[in-house]
Amino acid sequence: MSSYLKGVHAEAVARGYAFDRSKIGRANRHAHILVTTGQVEYEWRHLLQKLAARNPALHEQWRAIRAPECHPMFRLQPGPIESWERGNGKASRRA
Repeated sequence: MSSYLKGVHAEAVARGYAFDRSKIGRANRHAHILVTTGQVEYEWRHLLQKLAARNPALHEQWRAIRAPECHPMFRLQPGPIESWERGNGKASRRA
């Protein structure tokens, strides 16, 4: 969790947000999570749809971005949307 939050903190600082780094524990190892390009694309489209309704100005700012940068923990690999994801044409395991 601490490895993930370090990336969140870095992004918060870059955006000028207040984020209390003292609440982040030490990360003793560099954890990596494999994520497929299809899943990242799916998540990005889903976020843009939400922004269109909830924050049109931010949607307008980000809609031209084809592929966002991933959190440093994620290791991008070619592949489809995950099998557990809704709307991928397969039975969903998510409730």
